[in-house]
Amino acid sequence: MAGFRRQFRILSPTSASRAVNLNTEQVPPLNISGLLKKYEIRPSKGLGQNFLVDENILQKIVKLAGVSTKDIILEIGPGLGNLTRYLGLAARSVIAVELDQRLLPALRETLAPLNNVEIVIGDILEINPANLLFNSATGIMIGGRSGKSTISQAYKVVANIPYYITSSLIRHLLEAEIQPSMIVLTVQKEVAQRICEQPPHMSILALSVQVYGKANIVSRIPAGAFYPTPKVDSSVVKIDLYSKPLIPTTLIPEFFRLVKAGFGQKRKTLRNSLSAGMEWPKEEIDLLLDDAGINPQRRAQTLSLEEWGVLTIQAAQRK
Repeated sequence: MAGFRRQFRILSPTSASRAVNLNTEQVPPLNISGLLKKYEIRPSKGLGQNFLVDENILQKIVKLAGVSTKDIILEIGPGLGNLTRYLGLAARSVIAVELDQRLLPALRETLAPLNNVEIVIGDILEINPANLLFNSATGIMIGGRSGKSTISQAYKVVANIPYYITSSLIRHLLEAEIQPSMIVLTVQKEVAQRICEQPPHMSILALSVQVYGKANIVSRIPAGAFYPTPKVDSSVVKIDLYSKPLIPTTLIPEFFRLVKAGFGQKRKTLRNSLSAGMEWPKEEIDLLLDDAGINPQRRAQTLSLEEWGVLTIQAAQRK
């Protein structure tokens, strides 16, 4: 698996098919400060390590994701295993990708009672999710791309992610060879709001998410629910992916090209920002916007996803 610095398997090759019932009595609260002290770990600000420790919120996230014993879960940034324990008890199997190798001994201890959790040490942004879903021992792979047999249901992504990788991670998942059916992320409150924005406050992030799925803020989390306590509150965003993007797949590159051009100078009118970003004469942009039924004096953030879709089709036809 390219991009892995190290891989550690807790999951035995045959245990992925076992169903595990959620029993919160099996999940005593973690002594976070004790674990950090025991393994001489200092949370890294650079890696955005703020561990979600509120047990009620951890259980709520699992319920919001609708995790069942049929689900395969991809978790990014398990940290000390706070959320991973609840996911492991509720899901068929969990694949948790952790960048920080220092946390591995603590994760081994935390997740020792579970036999359906696999920990992968590596950078999720450098890993093709399809590789994570392939079990080389059984030949099983989601999506039927390879192996002796297949499982038809998609996987879900459930994670409390470092804020600094939010945009990159979401795009990485949405553009993956095998997409999840649902993404449930704990992110900074302001970022969650940007993901779910509508005109006249659209952003590149909102468009890049909403073209692939329906996004909603399903819960809010105060800063005090984390250790160490961050300076900002968080929200849980749920993205239910469509069976196919709202923009035809072949036009996705053109869609993003237009969106980036439009938002490149978002204080300017579309006529000016698209002309500069696309390197087209303003007269050509006027014709493009006229064909799409869009006033050239509008600004990028006021356009709906549907209007960007019309604009994309018109731009493709003009080539």
